[in-house]
Amino acid sequence: MTYRSLLVLLDNSATCAARTHVAMRLARERDCHLVGLAPTGLIDIPAATEKTPALANYAALAWGALRDQAEWATDRFRKECRAAGLRSFEAVVDESDKAASVVRHAHCSDLVVMSQAAGDAEHRADQAMLEQVILQSARPTLVVPRANHLPPVGWTALVAWNDSREAARALGDALPILVHSSTVELVQWKDVAAGEDAALRSRLDAAQRWLMWHGVACDVNVEATALPLAGAILSRATDLRADLVVMGAFGRSRWAERVLGGATRSMLTETTLPVLMSH
Repeated sequence: MTYRSLLVLLDNSATCAARTHVAMRLARERDCHLVGLAPTGLIDIPAATEKTPALANYAALAWGALRDQAEWATDRFRKECRAAGLRSFEAVVDESDKAASVVRHAHCSDLVVMSQAAGDAEHRADQAMLEQVILQSARPTLVVPRANHLPPVGWTALVAWNDSREAARALGDALPILVHSSTVELVQWKDVAAGEDAALRSRLDAAQRWLMWHGVACDVNVEATALPLAGAILSRATDLRADLVVMGAFGRSRWAERVLGGATRSMLTETTLPVLMSH
């Protein structure tokens, strides 16, 4: 099992270089195709624009600026791919909503590479887009932290396990990375006040056997913690010196809106290392 096509979001943000570098490195290591997607995004145009020359002119200028930014991002991407020696890549400009564009193109990719959003009011739209892609895409998302310099992804991987559909999906989606990892640890956390649970350990052992059938050797552990789940995961990742966390992304319904669960959202805002998530 391997990735054959990766998708990375292109824009003019400060985090684009780091995620593009991670995507190119994965593509080079796995000898797979890399697609750089530059959605223009949409502008809010009043319905009466065509009757107001000034507004029509503004709309044309705004669209032109968005298109120019996307073209600039794809030109830079092509140059970087050639410099990195990638054998197969392409760049796409898509004149549509950013989140919808990524979700649509992800359906014909094996893995989507995006960035952690900055945790301030100015970047709420970036956080909302990331959450929408994770929840609506049929493919896993690799979230690259805001750090500028990252080690190779996946040599030491921590898998956060809870025997859920989401966790199982993430584990399967991460296999193309885990088969190349030197260290993999599968951990399930329980409340510090909880007693021994033989059934829990049995399910962990079953997941370990499944990984072994796919050529992945791993250690399994049950850890008691009083920390919130995201804090417990990141604490163990630090102890392990992990360069990747694999976990399910949990969503819940709030009226008609799909939103991420608290632990998943906390991981997205607090992580300092790449996280592969599947919903």
